Amino acid sequence: MRFLGIAAIMLLLVVLAACGGSGSNESSESNGDNGGSNKETSNEEGSNESSNGDTVSEIGQKELTIPYVAWSSAVASNHVMEVVLEEAGYDVTLKQVNSGAMYTSVSDGSADATVCVWLPHTDASYWEEYKEDLEHLGPNLEGAPLGLVVPEYMDVNSIEDLKNNTNSVGDNTDYTITGIEPGAGQMKLTEEEVMPEYGLDDWTLQASSSATMATSLGDAIENEEPIVVTLWSPHWTFSEYDLKYLEDPKNIYGDPDNINTIVRKGLKEDAPKAQKILDQFKWSKDQIGEVMVKINEGMDPAKAAEEWVSNNQDAVSEWTKGTE
Repeated sequence: MRFLGIAAIMLLLVVLAACGGSGSNESSESNGDNGGSNKETSNEEGSNESSNGDTVSEIGQKELTIPYVAWSSAVASNHVMEVVLEEAGYDVTLKQVNSGAMYTSVSDGSADATVCVWLPHTDASYWEEYKEDLEHLGPNLEGAPLGLVVPEYMDVNSIEDLKNNTNSVGDNTDYTITGIEPGAGQMKLTEEEVMPEYGLDDWTLQASSSATMATSLGDAIENEEPIVVTLWSPHWTFSEYDLKYLEDPKNIYGDPDNINTIVRKGLKEDAPKAQKILDQFKWSKDQIGEVMVKINEGMDPAKAAEEWVSNNQDAVSEWTKGTE
């Protein structure tokens, strides 16, 4: 009986120990589940705060690639954005490309964003082709016209004057329109729509580069010679020379575009702080003009951007609001 009593006590102790161990393990697993659940909830709340416009300070993906075209406005805006994003903690690589490569690289995710997309007219064909793989953050500069431009001293006022050879404008320019980079939105619009609509069959759109076009324009003006160029505003040449847009009675170039910001899909999740800064980036023609003039005067674009950012902290603080 004594032996049975001892055995019963020992058996009871084993059962109690097992129950205690099981309770401890369940408690630990339960705490782990709750911890994971709480963490997940916290992340979801953080995401909601971001979408509601609250503070977003997470850098996330640190390296960013920004492609841009060689338009003077694009050079200025993308270099300024490079400075602002680097001050926010990112490593930014700028890549000068043509319009097609700019769209393809952002749409396929090999680049992250750009701030030089002209819509709704100039880049319409590119936008239609790639928009499903892009996120449009809206305009960063409003009211940006483009068209065919001549020096003020030329006695022609409309694109129709080119067809009619008014005041021998065709003869005096070899029936040539001096353009920019082949594949640029304005070049496609001019060649595929403007010239056919106005019957400019005798005219040639000569592709070159934005810099070459500006140099040719300056040389012609210095010698007071006739020239027709593809041009847009904002551009430093309008501060330097007396120029005028040729009237577009058929409105093929359309109402003034806006310059827009686009980013790749998923950037908001990968680099929340960068997305918010890019989304809040807005400035005026006067502001971008200050940067373009400095660059045209010979200042390195990166230096001009740094100087502008340093002198315009009120504007920059609006772009970075909620990212501290």
